[in-house]
Amino acid sequence: MKKGRVLVAMSGGIDSSITALLLHEQGYEVVGLTMKTWDYVSSGGKKKETGCCSLDSINDARNLAVTLGFPHTILDIREEFGDYVISNFTSEYLAGRTPNPCVLCNTHIKWDALLRRADKLDCEYIATGHYANIRYENGRYIISKGKDLQKDQSYALWGVSQTSLSRTLLPLGQFTKPEIREIANQRGFKELVTKSESYEICFIPDNDYRGFLKRRVENLEKEVQGGEFVLEDGTVAGQHEGYPFYTIGQRKGLGIALGYPVYVTEIQPEKNRVVLGTFDELARDGMYVHKLNMSKYVDLGGRMLDSVTKVRYNDSGTPAVLEQAGDIMKVYFGKGVRAIAPGQAAVFYEDDDVIGGGWIKASFQQNAAKKFIAY
Repeated sequence: MKKGRVLVAMSGGIDSSITALLLHEQGYEVVGLTMKTWDYVSSGGKKKETGCCSLDSINDARNLAVTLGFPHTILDIREEFGDYVISNFTSEYLAGRTPNPCVLCNTHIKWDALLRRADKLDCEYIATGHYANIRYENGRYIISKGKDLQKDQSYALWGVSQTSLSRTLLPLGQFTKPEIREIANQRGFKELVTKSESYEICFIPDNDYRGFLKRRVENLEKEVQGGEFVLEDGTVAGQHEGYPFYTIGQRKGLGIALGYPVYVTEIQPEKNRVVLGTFDELARDGMYVHKLNMSKYVDLGGRMLDSVTKVRYNDSGTPAVLEQAGDIMKVYFGKGVRAIAPGQAAVFYEDDDVIGGGWIKASFQQNAAKKFIAY
């Protein structure tokens, strides 16, 4: 007896392929779907198209579906992806912030697109190959870390709505990556194990975001060139190539030599300035996070809450105290956190559970350590 009908997002890679395989073996009626989000040729890039949007990847997903005997379809979402994700990507850099297009895509594009197509295909559930878990507790769907902490992707899912989570299956959350490779080998899909995996942004496979911005925004270099590098005390240290071409925490590629290592500590688009500082000057003891999506707790109700907070995907997390005021979360770190970049996602954890998350609005220095200790 079938457990239900599930629409599986299939990129052609090992994770989404084994997701479909596992659900098929568990008795679900699987329908495979590959989303075409981007046509790299249209961006003017020179590198061969690879990853989830390439023709090879689409064919790999279709071939696996044919082998296992379930239907497969392609969904073209290039227009809505470009209108939302890529437009946000360029506007954020022009505002002096560092965007996170993958999290934005999960939150506003992929899950919505999957659910709309699932409804049309009479699918009760959707499924993806993310390494994370979902459970229902106290009237809330809660995201938690996957078994494989090296591959855990709960950080990227903080923005998925309760409605979407209620229909989402994440079968890989109970496995490690080596276990997934072993399943592929055992089932005769050894080509999935040897297939290379892409870690770049899907619409920038050459990892050259500067080149992408130059091609995307007309007259960008003329509008932003000639700005100043300044030190933390305001001393002019040189000329930069354009503030959108720098990110908080950047050290390499600055094109400036001061006799000691310096990093980008702040970007001031209104002044066309890039601020440089030492490694220690990168540290901030708190930040404001807005546009929240709280999953485990809808509202902290005026209380302060201990958490471990991640300020980027590959961040191991830092102990922090959360203080919520409406749609703003004030986050106090007991020790300074370096390279907090406005525009990136901040995700709050309680043990392995995602409390919620939001977008970093600004960092601050207010001797937060004292408040952290007092609490």
